[in-house]
Amino acid sequence: MNPFVDGAFEAKFLTGDTYSSQPASAGFFSRMMPSLSFYSRLFLGPVRWLCSRASKGQCDDAAWVYASAWVADLVERIGCPIEIEGMDAIEAVDGPCLFVANHMSTLETFMLPAMIRPRRQVTFVVKKSLTTMPLFGPVMCSRDPIVVGRTNPREDLAAVLNGGLERLKKGISIIVFPQHTRSREFNPQQFNSIGVKLAKKAGVPIVPLALKTDAWGQGKKIKELGPVKPGLTIRYTFASPLTIAGQGKEEQAAICQHIESHLGKWLQLDGINQ
Repeated sequence: MNPFVDGAFEAKFLTGDTYSSQPASAGFFSRMMPSLSFYSRLFLGPVRWLCSRASKGQCDDAAWVYASAWVADLVERIGCPIEIEGMDAIEAVDGPCLFVANHMSTLETFMLPAMIRPRRQVTFVVKKSLTTMPLFGPVMCSRDPIVVGRTNPREDLAAVLNGGLERLKKGISIIVFPQHTRSREFNPQQFNSIGVKLAKKAGVPIVPLALKTDAWGQGKKIKELGPVKPGLTIRYTFASPLTIAGQGKEEQAAICQHIESHLGKWLQLDGINQ
């Protein structure tokens, strides 16, 4: 069976408002050496496959979604169940929107396309280093992302506002991570309002997104290659769309509240102290 042909992977998250992993048990290799097992399968599987297509100019939306769902399948097989709520919100607005989320690990960048792109066109706001990485750089560039340098806040704001308006006018929704860097902790003071500013200027709604993806940890030497932790549930919850009124302060607070409240609940469910 070829999932890329029969649509099995592309339909992975087309399960209505929610998705919940089926019970699965990891194999011996995955239990003994989960990080080695996961990364070997990741790089020899979806990453190599997608990069090969990108080098040939074949990294289209269908390939992007397929590889994204393939990564989700790998994390489930390593022993990390996935729970998603609120996916109806992705289609709850006419026209493009902004998805504004906290940023915890590399995993959400891999997984979100499989959730969102089958329902609407989408791209990311990404830091420049992701577009110049060996292998994965061409993949990210093929998605026409909005690129920021993360060194000059004024230049980044201009890039997001100008680039965002351009893509939104084309009907392309945008995923924004307003945190300065990936973090397991959420601090509203460090969660800037760039998403609200763009939504206000473009006149489009925001779909808040809370996520918990620390099953893919952060590495000490290479931040993207941290330890994989079987048993931790990967969680995403989309909230109902928000329309920006006035200066957007109430909407910014509502986004932060959505993220903060869900993270607190999830940490308790996973038995982890904050």
